[in-house]
Amino acid sequence: MINTTSKRKIEHLKLCAESPVESRKVSAGFEDVTLIHRALPELNMDKLNLSIDLLGKRLQAPFLIASITGGHPDTIPVNASLAAAAEELGLGIGVGSQRAAFDDPSQEDSFRVVREKAPNTFVYANVGAAQIRQYGVDGVEKLIDMIDADALAIHLNFLQEAIQPEGDRDATGCLDMIKEICSVLNTPVIVKETGAGISREDALLLQKAGVSAIDVGGAGGTSWAGVEVYRARKSGDSASEYLGELLWDFGIPTVASIIESRVSLPIIATGGIRTGIDIAKSIALGASAASAALPFVGPALEGKESVVKVLSRMLDELRIAMFLCGCANIQDLRNAPVVVTGRTLEYLGQRGFNVKDYAIAGDSF
Repeated sequence: MINTTSKRKIEHLKLCAESPVESRKVSAGFEDVTLIHRALPELNMDKLNLSIDLLGKRLQAPFLIASITGGHPDTIPVNASLAAAAEELGLGIGVGSQRAAFDDPSQEDSFRVVREKAPNTFVYANVGAAQIRQYGVDGVEKLIDMIDADALAIHLNFLQEAIQPEGDRDATGCLDMIKEICSVLNTPVIVKETGAGISREDALLLQKAGVSAIDVGGAGGTSWAGVEVYRARKSGDSASEYLGELLWDFGIPTVASIIESRVSLPIIATGGIRTGIDIAKSIALGASAASAALPFVGPALEGKESVVKVLSRMLDELRIAMFLCGCANIQDLRNAPVVVTGRTLEYLGQRGFNVKDYAIAGDSF
């Protein structure tokens, strides 16, 4: 029998594949970022080096397939396609929330398949901040062992929890638990938002807590409030539907959140990453890598080759952007100057950031 958590996971996957769930009025902010074109790049584009080291693991390009799914039998082929594509291209991948497998061990195969299909590349486990108090350190270690993970992601999805009728609205004690997990685990810990972004205030708290990296998960990509609108509409829950509509575009846009989160930790830029140009802009702004989920949902339902096709296109776009900016490798891209304008510049100014220190100077962590 499929439990409630598992049922919700397959609902989420189908909604993301079949319904418009991206931000409506808020963009990730990449249109406000201009990479500086070098008319004389003095490089051979075919010899650029896109590889990086991320949390002790070598990747062939600074990109990860963000957490998508797992926890239901129908998600096994989806995760198999995603993982096989990541392995073929030497990219990272995260599994969806492993809560369903913790609640029902029969669902573990939907997560284990990721490591089976991606034996060599970077794989991260995934659990919600709302659940870590319940699972404790021992429970978290079981989730890591389940997929032989290279890192653990603790996701912050309190916006979604606040809207879900079954959501966990008690956020007390999560920071202390994150701190405890970081102090005990030998595995790197990534804390990731899921579409509402990370502020400077919270980035500093996470740095002090001992996390190894921050995934900004900014607004401008998939709206989980939007996903909950469709679930609520189907079940006739008008109150949850109203809240989802109201908060559809709530949060800090991805580009602004990258700047907010620059606290001397590796940053993963997630939220509205749709092209290799977006990846390049993210890295030039200070991210160590970028990731996305929604662009791969449809292709993963078709099979590995479809996922590889989309990923390869994005990496080709990144390579071209690097070439046109005169960047032979990712470190050069991290030091590349950019210009920030528009709403992002206004936002950062009101938040007290000197954009020249973060964007035009081109320093990085």
